[in-house]
Amino acid sequence: MTFKSIRLFNNIDTVSGHCEHCSEEAVLVAIVPDYYRCTNCGEDTKQHINGSIRYLKLNDQDKEWLKRQKASE
Repeated sequence: MTFKSIRLFNNIDTVSGHCEHCSEEAVLVAIVPDYYRCTNCGEDTKQHINGSIRYLKLNDQDKEWLKRQKASE
């Protein structure tokens, strides 16, 4: 792995949190701002901040928004 590749990985937004899908503490990787993918089960979650940070299952509206974001890239 080159130094340039290592620098790219330093810019990836990762957090540790509780995945609502697999019910495990996991590393969550940002897909787009406020949307994260669980590294344990691969499911997508949405960050919710209301006094504490939670990662929630996506509803159908969230999934459609996320698809449109991926398509526009």
